[in-house]
Amino acid sequence: MAQEKFPVEASHIMMFARSIGDGNPIYYDDEYAQGTEAGGIIAPPTFAQASAQFDPNHGLRPKIDGDGWFGSGGSPTGAKPRAPSAGGGGRSGGGGGGGGLHAEQRFIYHRHMRPGDVLTSSTRPGNTWEKQGRRSGKLVFSESVTEYRDQDGELVVTAIGVGVRTERPVDQG
Repeated sequence: MAQEKFPVEASHIMMFARSIGDGNPIYYDDEYAQGTEAGGIIAPPTFAQASAQFDPNHGLRPKIDGDGWFGSGGSPTGAKPRAPSAGGGGRSGGGGGGGGLHAEQRFIYHRHMRPGDVLTSSTRPGNTWEKQGRRSGKLVFSESVTEYRDQDGELVVTAIGVGVRTERPVDQG
């Protein structure tokens, strides 16, 4: 997501919490939340991932040109190919016919996200490192660091995704 606005709304927080099966009233009951240490409704951990819904170029959203998206009927079967993303380790390559996958996601919270925040994000490459795999050759790991800042420029959450790309397909042996 490149500098798109991500409004944090109470109803979004409640729906996100419900979607992950977390019934903690701090995510939807203002009266209850006021009596907690947080002092009001807050967003659940991993809520920053919902920012993908506000990125017009993300694969979870329909294309502006009406081409559809996975599951929309825009394509008869399967997911459409996407450009390599930070989560897939696409920046670093790693060789020929291997594959990429999302290996890890972690969050550093600088403060709670709250209803009324309007976040913007910026993403930059993080560290890259290699390990030797037993069946797939070289494994290339790469980080993508996304910082979410509020309407006052205060850092709220840092999300670090790690992708791994294999040098070749895993040997079937």
